[in-house]
Amino acid sequence: MRFTASGIEGVVIVDIEPAHDERGAFARLHCPEEFAAAGHPFVPRQTSLSRNTLAHTLRGMHYEAAPHEEAKLVRVVRGAIFDVAVDLRPASPTFHRWVGTELSAENGRALLIGQGMAHGFITLEDTTDVLYQIDRIFEPGHGRGVRWNDPAFGIEWPAAPAVISARDAGYEDFEGVDA
Repeated sequence: MRFTASGIEGVVIVDIEPAHDERGAFARLHCPEEFAAAGHPFVPRQTSLSRNTLAHTLRGMHYEAAPHEEAKLVRVVRGAIFDVAVDLRPASPTFHRWVGTELSAENGRALLIGQGMAHGFITLEDTTDVLYQIDRIFEPGHGRGVRWNDPAFGIEWPAAPAVISARDAGYEDFEGVDA
């Protein structure tokens, strides 16, 4: 695996290094020891799947309130997304900055998103499945969100959402929100 800094501490692009032969390819997607040796200790405790039927479905921007923050490794197993993380840590030098990258079943790329970040994505293809590995067990009642097009972040989405839940569309701007 190759680990590439994103410009936001705690958000890392993870590329696979598949071995190819006449059968196809094989690649390791996660190894706790390899992540730790690269300076990114991450051990998943829960795995979830987001199934998305239509292109330009937007999910986000979600985070868990303190002290229930989550780190997650996000990867696409079918289709493609533009994946985004926003730094919500007030003491961080990159507070309010965002990073985005294309994740697809084809490129095998993943985004490791540390605690204290909001996360969201927009699908780039119909029938897109997104796999999440999360470092803690989900505890209901702590989920929060900020608006996907909040001017405080200025996220440059590659397309306008065609499908978005009422909850995600209705989040408030970040200013004044208790993160």
